[in-house]
Amino acid sequence: QVELVESGGGSVQSGGSLRLSCAVSGFLHSSYSMGWVRRAPGKAYEGVAGIDSDGSISYVDSVKGRFIISRDNAKNTLYLQMNDLKPEDTAMYYCAADSLRRAAEFILSTDLEADFGYWGQGTQVTVSS
Repeated sequence: QVELVESGGGSVQSGGSLRLSCAVSGFLHSSYSMGWVRRAPGKAYEGVAGIDSDGSISYVDSVKGRFIISRDNAKNTLYLQMNDLKPEDTAMYYCAADSLRRAAEFILSTDLEADFGYWGQGTQVTVSS
């Protein structure tokens, strides 16, 4: 079975940085896409960034220029470098993956839970003003 485990969340001041990691274990097709999804209290899931096995990347407009998604295929690990964090970035951040989806679908999807088959437990990011 596939397991995704996030780490790296925490509490920071506005303008600070965090680096999230997602370790993948178990079988997952080599061409799988991975990405980050967040959910703030009382709000819907929002796709933050996605990356394909070929390196194609998509970001939601609100994080462009501040966040960087990357993956190390040899280590089966996904990363999200989060810079210039803002209070509106406060949310639970989840790693998600699917062998049939593309990076852009993390941003374009209107039903993230239905479209992506594998999810981690989440890591909390809190940004204070």
